[in-house]
Amino acid sequence: MSTWEALILHRKGKIVLYPDPTHWVEQMALGFREAPLTHEVVVTAEGLQLSHADPADRFLAATAKVLALTLVTADRKLLGLGDIATLANR
Repeated sequence: MSTWEALILHRKGKIVLYPDPTHWVEQMALGFREAPLTHEVVVTAEGLQLSHADPADRFLAATAKVLALTLVTADRKLLGLGDIATLANR
């Protein structure tokens, strides 16, 4: 989801991915493991009580909850989600 959101922002001209989006994704992904988008994550996302309806945020928060991960975000709307561990990324 984070990669997808970055690509959308690049396409809209809100950020620039150097030297190009494909290379940026390849370099960004080095050393990271991907979290699976499972049926459990989808069901959890549907049941979350968030203050906004952004589907990508729902999936990120649900993934953190299901896999017991800490969600690192600069989005204040995603901080302090109760039983989902969050960490502010300024």
